[in-house]
Amino acid sequence: MDYTIRPGTPADTSQVDALLARTYPALLKADYAPSVLVTAIPVISRARPELMRCGTYYVALTHGGNLVGAGGWTPDKSDPTLGHIRHVVTDLDYLRQGIAGVLMQTSFQSAQEAGCTKMECWSTLTAERFYQSQGFQTVGPMDVTLMGGISFPALRMERDLP
Repeated sequence: MDYTIRPGTPADTSQVDALLARTYPALLKADYAPSVLVTAIPVISRARPELMRCGTYYVALTHGGNLVGAGGWTPDKSDPTLGHIRHVVTDLDYLRQGIAGVLMQTSFQSAQEAGCTKMECWSTLTAERFYQSQGFQTVGPMDVTLMGGISFPALRMERDLP
């Protein structure tokens, strides 16, 4: 493994923002209309402050300190047995090297330790196959309402934790 995983902190925010802003437009363009991306990218390519301080959102760093992946989970506000996967992303130059899978396994282990027995994610259309490879099943399509009332097509997916 040429990288380390650790909980993200507010000090990582600018690097996560840059990673999201660089990666999402390139990866999502095959599955979303330009009219959707032009309004959604500025919103979804910002690290959420609450994620950066929650302790269950992780970053992947090269040994040189470059942030090349991020992702994690948060507990459901009303159901302590349910966790939600949040903002998983890998740098374009590091795709298919297992970083997102390690971030997912780290999240699953942490969620289990916190008492979660089920995980849910709101996947982009682009990421459906990746989440399926991580044991998620597609429940169905959904529209996520972003800040400013922007509607973003997504897929609701879920999996049990062993």
